[in-house]
Amino acid sequence: MQQSRTNSHIRLLRVLVLIAGLVAALAGSVRALLAEESEAYVVEVSDVTAKVGEPAVMLATLRIRDGYRILHAYNNRVIALSSYDDGVAFDSKMVPATVQESALVFAVGLRATKAGKHPINGIFRVGYIHGTDEMSMVSVRLIANVTGTE
Repeated sequence: MQQSRTNSHIRLLRVLVLIAGLVAALAGSVRALLAEESEAYVVEVSDVTAKVGEPAVMLATLRIRDGYRILHAYNNRVIALSSYDDGVAFDSKMVPATVQESALVFAVGLRATKAGKHPINGIFRVGYIHGTDEMSMVSVRLIANVTGTE
């Protein structure tokens, strides 16, 4: 009887340790999601639908929030553009920013190479200024979808 109780306690302890681990992992995921929300900027990227083989442009915008300024001397750009399933071809792997009303706008030229929905990603490399002397150069993920139609 004593051995049965001990085994039950051990199983209960294992379950509690597993639950504690899951809670810790979820808390870490929530922190990571919250960390991506910046006080300095807002990212706006829309999914694109394009006919297979025809040129299209995806506009990606990084808006600077009040109290921050664009670091114009920095080479603001989107780099490392890629498609998860090779369903999208990009005109260039690097796209420079244009400045429009306190926002960095990136016109990403692309073509769907296959029909269907294709996840794409890239990295914004941008610089901004806070106050009079605090400069930051950051990498921000660009994630979107391109849907190819016939």
